[in-house]
Amino acid sequence: MAGRNDAALAAALQAVAQAVGQQPNVNAGANAEARMLETFMKKNPPTFKGRYDPDGAQTWLKEIERIFRVMQCTEDQKVRFGTHPLAEEADDWWVALLPTLGQEGAVVTWAVFRREFLRRYFPEDVRGKKEIEFLELKQGNMSVTEYAAKFVELSKFYPHYTAENAEFSRCIKFENGLRPDNKRAIGYQQLRVFQDLVNSCRIYEEDTKAHYKVVNERKGKGQQSRPKPYSAPADKGKQKMVDVRRPKKKDAAEIVCFNCGEKGHKSNACPEEIKKCVRCGKKGHVVADCNRTDIVCFNCNGEGHISSQCTQPKRAPTTGRVFALTGTQTENEDRLIRGTCYINNTPLVAIIDTGATHCFIAFDCVSALGLDLSDMNGEMVVETPAKGSVTTSLVCLKCPLSMFGRDFEMDLVCLPLSGMDVILGMNWLEYNHVLINCFSKSVHFSSVEEESGAEFLSTKQLKQLERDGILMFSLMATLSIENQAVIDRLPVVCEFPEVFPDEIPDVPPEREVEFSIDLVPGTKPVSMAPYRMSASELSELKKQLEDLLEKKFVRPSVSPLGAPVLLVKKKDGSMRLCIDYRQLNKVTIKNRYPLPRIDDLMDQLVGARVFSKIDLRSGYYQIKVKDEDMQKTAFRTRYGHYEYKVMPFGVTNAPGVFMEYMNRIFHAFLDRFVVVFIDDILIYSKTEEEHAEHLKIVLQVLKEKNLYAKLSNCEFWLKEVSFLGHVISGDGIAVDPSKVEAVSQWDTPKSVTEIRSFLGLAGYYRRFIEGFSKLALPLTQLTCKGKTFVWDVHCEKSFGELKKRLTTAPVLILPKSDEPFVVYCDASKLGLGGVLMQEGKVVAYASRQLRIHEKNYPTHDLELAAVVFVLKIWRHYLYGSRFEVFSDHKSLKYLFDQKELNMR
Repeated sequence: MAGRNDAALAAALQAVAQAVGQQPNVNAGANAEARMLETFMKKNPPTFKGRYDPDGAQTWLKEIERIFRVMQCTEDQKVRFGTHPLAEEADDWWVALLPTLGQEGAVVTWAVFRREFLRRYFPEDVRGKKEIEFLELKQGNMSVTEYAAKFVELSKFYPHYTAENAEFSRCIKFENGLRPDNKRAIGYQQLRVFQDLVNSCRIYEEDTKAHYKVVNERKGKGQQSRPKPYSAPADKGKQKMVDVRRPKKKDAAEIVCFNCGEKGHKSNACPEEIKKCVRCGKKGHVVADCNRTDIVCFNCNGEGHISSQCTQPKRAPTTGRVFALTGTQTENEDRLIRGTCYINNTPLVAIIDTGATHCFIAFDCVSALGLDLSDMNGEMVVETPAKGSVTTSLVCLKCPLSMFGRDFEMDLVCLPLSGMDVILGMNWLEYNHVLINCFSKSVHFSSVEEESGAEFLSTKQLKQLERDGILMFSLMATLSIENQAVIDRLPVVCEFPEVFPDEIPDVPPEREVEFSIDLVPGTKPVSMAPYRMSASELSELKKQLEDLLEKKFVRPSVSPLGAPVLLVKKKDGSMRLCIDYRQLNKVTIKNRYPLPRIDDLMDQLVGARVFSKIDLRSGYYQIKVKDEDMQKTAFRTRYGHYEYKVMPFGVTNAPGVFMEYMNRIFHAFLDRFVVVFIDDILIYSKTEEEHAEHLKIVLQVLKEKNLYAKLSNCEFWLKEVSFLGHVISGDGIAVDPSKVEAVSQWDTPKSVTEIRSFLGLAGYYRRFIEGFSKLALPLTQLTCKGKTFVWDVHCEKSFGELKKRLTTAPVLILPKSDEPFVVYCDASKLGLGGVLMQEGKVVAYASRQLRIHEKNYPTHDLELAAVVFVLKIWRHYLYGSRFEVFSDHKSLKYLFDQKELNMR
């Protein structure tokens, strides 16, 4: 058997030698050649039979060259051995072609064979299709590994992405093709080494699959680690037994090519040249089948043809200008404003270039996003300071673009950009009335109406209008405090402008207090689906997410936890992003750090005449979250899964943590000249000289601790200040009219819940109302369990009297510790009450309703209960000082005549 194989190999070698014009030689060299061929055949080279199979040809050539690398064949051996596996049509082609290649003694090398082979079985039109396939490549349903392999395989047909200096462009192209969930999670890392980018995507994908597997197993499903992307949701109606088998594929003979109209193959495998319409310039149809009838030439403005087919002389090229064409040229340029824009909901890197004449977009983005291209009205020569000029003639007309929470339609000129996707130039800046703050690198939009100034009238003109009977109004205008000129006019404050920036400049530094979330042991991850939102809410949500990402307050998350988000309207009409952390709060161990009582804070202000109030800008965002607890703050939106790097609003322990930090940094000044309640700071002094010193100390602390205040919410050098719902002045403390306005406008309650809401708001100011509990008794009785809700005359009278008392509440003095107090107390069958006075003026009122067992007390016991009640409630004022108590003496006198006292 072995001899027969040797003979067959010798015969094959002789045939190869004859094919290349050599004489057979059966010496030692021929035996060595036979052994090499035998080794080659043992590698199992694939057979190629020809026919139209571009992918098969490419694969065959790749496998043969792989064997060559292992065997280290010479150039002569590569041709002889490599053509041996050719069969049928491919062998006939090579036998016919070989004599023409070897004419005039030319040497047929493997490079020559490779060139002719690809020309025959992998023509240029197929290569062009591969280039388009690469430019349009998206991850879709592929895994990251499959997508990366496909990316590398197709990139060899596009030399721009295989060059040595193309690492940056290759990463941008790969990242743009990722699924949106992968892109959001990876994009912020700015990875620009291709293999690092692939590894990071793969790790994120594996972590996500593991997370979904755990979630499904916990739900008892455990059938699939994660749903297939982009699949339609299952029908949740009645389930019916249906035939879910796929329809049979069409027979190859039934397939019709959309390009040539022949049967037996698809248009992407058509051997004919792809048709191109001469009317619209698009491929896939001819002019007879073209639907467009409004073709206008950009060169001559004539109809029926495009500029590339125009016979008129070309117009002179337009001149354009741009700062740079590559991202590397802009990386170290701090003066440029960078941001994120969206085209077709795809995030792109945008640069605002005031030196650019037009708006530009990268060719790669046009291909990846499938945007329509049009010929320009002539050519544009775009000049750059760094690399001469570039000529282009393509533009994306009326391309929809979103940025800064606004939608635009603009013409984007196509350029070979790399490292950046979109450049917004002066034509866009001018058209949209964009104002740029060069110091903060922020962008503002102003309307034409805002630019029109007020028209001033002279006294003579004003009198003439009055005589003409024109109705006129007088308006008092106030300047916004967020103005540098205003800061300069404020004593002491002008020395600390860095404490009042327009935005928090950066992520907060390391502080002695950081926010942590400790969960109850054994708690399983809590994750909820995002709430549904309207189109306007989604637009606002996307805008606020962009802002948080830009400020680095949040980051993409792979946490197993996730809370839904909602938007709540603020007083000024804007929307506040709120995270619904209720489920997380239920399983969080509570931080019991005490918040101060409002009454205790107010008592410290006695004798103060000058006030300043400072409100920190987004105070919670100035405290960092511990690294290990960031994943617990995760929240889910339609646009991705994120987690906070700073302390979010809505978590149960946030007020206590912030209060603790504020007490630490102001510990030496509390109750001396500073009052702090969470993120509100009140500085109080007896004289303006003291206040200047006190204000400077507080601002210096804020500066040293890198804490920032919102200037528009701050007030300085006041004789009267509104703080925590009260108006404080040198005369005492009063109800803030703006707070009780809601009470005065309150509609008649229709349910127990509405009564509780009203009593809760009114009860906040009960110290200002004499006999509050007696007045509120009819309303309070309606809230008792089992009580039928009947709104009668007594309820209406109580409701109206409370509203009246609140809107006409007196000014209460602040108590002085060195002055004696006078206490008045009284009791009735409805409740207990008292008044605390000093120097003939009211300090506070107090009252409560009788408890059930107290309704059985005799009169003298009720009077004594009233005394005990007021002494308990005002103990912190009366302890250690002399005071007088006034009560019903006749009733109490009976106590001294009793032989045995009641143990009550």
